[in-house]
Amino acid sequence: MVERADLDAVARQLGREPRGVLEIAYFCPNGEPAVVKTAPKLPDGTPFPTLYYLTHPVLTAAASRLESSGLMRDMTERLAQDPELAAAYRRAHESYLAERDAIETLGTTFSGGGMPDRVKCLHVVIAHSLAKGPGVNPFGDEALAILAAEPAMAGILDKERWTT
Repeated sequence: MVERADLDAVARQLGREPRGVLEIAYFCPNGEPAVVKTAPKLPDGTPFPTLYYLTHPVLTAAASRLESSGLMRDMTERLAQDPELAAAYRRAHESYLAERDAIETLGTTFSGGGMPDRVKCLHVVIAHSLAKGPGVNPFGDEALAILAAEPAMAGILDKERWTT
């Protein structure tokens, strides 16, 4: 059950009412919600394959900044060069699909963020790592390690948890 106060906070973060929220999947150390777990189908029946959705405006802006830096391109290139990294990213994808399909299957092997063949959206992989914790999504963990070093993340990320 999601608390009304948390849904209100997410609505303020997004600038609109959140849809299909099953739970708050990550709270910042300062108590603010930052990631929601969303139903595979929205209340109107629209498929929504993004199980974990980043809501905190500081984190979403930071993810966008990392995306514009070329980090996703570099990560995707590393997938082709590092079989162990590719295998870990595939496991993250499979875990994401299994968790979403346990709620409701969408009949698709699309998970999110470009998994498992490329890194297309850092917002998704960061949200996945925040929701599940370190060691599940290697690229989400990597992006969070970069962000955790930034002073603007104080109170938003647990620096010790995301430092590699």
